[in-house]
Amino acid sequence: MPQKFIIPKSRLLFLMILIIGSVVTYTFYLGSMQIVNFGEYQRRAKDIASREAVLLAQRGEIYDRNSDLPLVMNIPSFALYAVPGEMTVEQKEKLIVNCSEYLNIDENEIRKKIPLDSEGNFLPVEIKDAVQYEDIIFIAEHIDEFPGISWQSKPIRGYPEPGSISHILGYVGDITSEDLQILYNKGYNRNSTIGKSGIEKQYDLLLRGEDGSRMRTVDVKGRRIEDDLKIIPPRNGNNLVLTIDRKIQKLCEQALGERIGSVVVMKPSTGEVLAMVSYPYFDPNLFYTDRSKEVYTKLSLDSRFPFINRAIQSSYAPASTFKIIMTAAVLEEEAFSLTSTINCTGEKRFGDRVFKCHKHSGHGPLNLSSGLAESCNVFFYTMGVDYLGINKIADYSRRFGFGESTGIDLPGEVEGLVPTPEWKEDVYHTIWVGGDTVNVSIGQGALNVTPLQLAVSLSMIVNEGVAYKPHILKRVVDSSTGEIISEVKPEILRRSNIRKETFRTLQDYMRGVITDGTARYVITTKAVEMAGKTGTGEMGFEDKWDSWFAAFAPYGSSDPDEQIVLVVNVEGANNWEWWAPKASDMIMQGIFADQSYEEVLDEFDRRWYIRELKAREAAAAAEAEAAESETQDSVAQ
Repeated sequence: MPQKFIIPKSRLLFLMILIIGSVVTYTFYLGSMQIVNFGEYQRRAKDIASREAVLLAQRGEIYDRNSDLPLVMNIPSFALYAVPGEMTVEQKEKLIVNCSEYLNIDENEIRKKIPLDSEGNFLPVEIKDAVQYEDIIFIAEHIDEFPGISWQSKPIRGYPEPGSISHILGYVGDITSEDLQILYNKGYNRNSTIGKSGIEKQYDLLLRGEDGSRMRTVDVKGRRIEDDLKIIPPRNGNNLVLTIDRKIQKLCEQALGERIGSVVVMKPSTGEVLAMVSYPYFDPNLFYTDRSKEVYTKLSLDSRFPFINRAIQSSYAPASTFKIIMTAAVLEEEAFSLTSTINCTGEKRFGDRVFKCHKHSGHGPLNLSSGLAESCNVFFYTMGVDYLGINKIADYSRRFGFGESTGIDLPGEVEGLVPTPEWKEDVYHTIWVGGDTVNVSIGQGALNVTPLQLAVSLSMIVNEGVAYKPHILKRVVDSSTGEIISEVKPEILRRSNIRKETFRTLQDYMRGVITDGTARYVITTKAVEMAGKTGTGEMGFEDKWDSWFAAFAPYGSSDPDEQIVLVVNVEGANNWEWWAPKASDMIMQGIFADQSYEEVLDEFDRRWYIRELKAREAAAAAEAEAAESETQDSVAQ
């Protein structure tokens, strides 16, 4: 008979206590979850079912020095987004096809942003920006055709007065993967918009502000089921006030016209840039249209290179404007007596080569003052080779800032070039010869400067030895309160050890260029007395020359606040017309007579009419006098 298995009472009691204890424990735990910690678990559940949306900060606006009308503003617009990880492959395919068909978005571009195998990506991806309100209405009415899509306000940049200001302001665009690698730690993400050129790029961190965020509870289809849980408002970007004077900028733009070249107007006492024109320019508003890629491609392939700011990103042979530096070197080194003369016969032989003067018949005897006024090549050939030498020429070139950047707050500035024997040996592996010095002495050869560098060198002459760093930004303003956050103070770029007497003499000599020299017939303005220098750069073609004019005004003024420097460069790609001094004449008239371009033309036409009328009256008087004299002679006979 099998033996009965009997469980000891002690063990049975232990099992009962264990079961009862477990039930009590789990009951207590469930009660704690449902009652005591209900709020905490509800919060966690909401976090799981919540979605974060970025609240985009608006970029700051940009103003000219008068702070009245914006040069750059924000225009209402929208951006489309999708979260790839929340969409099936079929939904992605449907969204890609419909966005391409209905919204004219390139299908390949969408596939790059939301590839079909992107299940793990739960971050919103921007599909398209600059979407108009009408398109948003269409999407909302046909939301079933656009699975997973969402939208939010994202203003685009608007440029009310496009033109030559475009090189200064620049434009914005989508961030690239290369940019993101550098800027990720500064708060940028793959949906960020960044400045691509100009002030928009230089001060992007000041302009962009800080994005906010909004958390909301959604269902499995992404539909909102509860009010916003948490909102962190965005901080809009700062407004920028520039040193540019919109009126002077427009005047310079119209005076230059459709001629490839540039204009720079500066205040020598502060380094403030009042105008910077480069032609050709572009319209940044076109980058926010459906034809943006087509427009960008067309501009990129334009042989005139409209994206280049020729005032700072192109360097040229300074031609005869360099004779200002040569004259300063002769004065400071006392290399040539001010009473001595050089006889210009129209040419000068150096070694086995003959170098011509621009006046083939020759200027005759010239001293330093008249040599600069008449811009005599033979005179400065002689100064360079016989009295200075290339080392001193290079030294004084650098003293005036050539061969190095000015540090202006715009991207892409080039340094130009001051050639030396060492440079030629390193680059061309040949020795420096006398002909090289001859060419550099009149601002030709390998010597290259930017129009802005030349303007800064003039500032040093006006300030008698001090050059201030040129700058475009004047102040930073809080866009919400209007409070000035910071203001740019004048910063000394260079302080020269050249004697003040040298600068004063140089100013007088430059005045002689206007009154008695090469500019005496073309500079006609009565609004201000100026001093300056013409320049004609050779390009190797009979009918192609670069035209330069560099000047400051008012001449002899003791008030630094009213003084300006002006540099105009017209490239030889244009039909030859010696336009730089003519444009300068109009610009100086407009600035100091407070006239628009149209008013300047009227003034010049009126002046021409008066001159013509006086000439006719004088001719008539002379004719009458001759007739009377003839009658008297007839009577006497």
